[in-house]
Amino acid sequence: MKKITILASAAAFMLSFTTLAQNAYTMDKAHSSVGFTITHLSISDIDGSFKTFDAKLTSSKEDFSDATFDFTADVNSINTDNDKRDGHLKSPDFFDAAKFATLTFKSKTVKKGEGNKYTIIGDMTMHGVTKMVSFDAVIRSGVNPMSKKTVVGVKVSGTVNRSTFGIGATMPGTMLSEDVIVRGSAEFSKN
Repeated sequence: MKKITILASAAAFMLSFTTLAQNAYTMDKAHSSVGFTITHLSISDIDGSFKTFDAKLTSSKEDFSDATFDFTADVNSINTDNDKRDGHLKSPDFFDAAKFATLTFKSKTVKKGEGNKYTIIGDMTMHGVTKMVSFDAVIRSGVNPMSKKTVVGVKVSGTVNRSTFGIGATMPGTMLSEDVIVRGSAEFSKN
């Protein structure tokens, strides 16, 4: 009897391991982007992006209601199409990239809404500070006609308060908006 129980437990473990491995997705960097918008002097919007980033998606359910997302960005890859401004953003006045070179987001909860709409809640860490943030998301899936692999598109948007992360602490809200709009779009292929 013990032998059967041990074999059943081993089989269940192997099945759960296989299921997890089958539901891991890799980001297609050529079809993904992450950016932000901040308002300058309360009148004009400045757009920026991170050029070096990665994300991982795992889910055991086809509706992605149990999905987990792990995202990292290299702060040194920040790009606003202005070298002087980019250098200032990397300085201790803002991101302090020499000390805090990586920005991360790790989801804790994915709430499914109507249709393909979701809310992704998790911990964002930047400038050495971790805060819980929430993003609206649209998740779509299908089959790539060329590779025949399952592909998933994830589009996120939300607002992050820069001051809560200690970014640009000496810059008043009239100079740079406290709220920064964050947006990202990523395509994932099932492994």
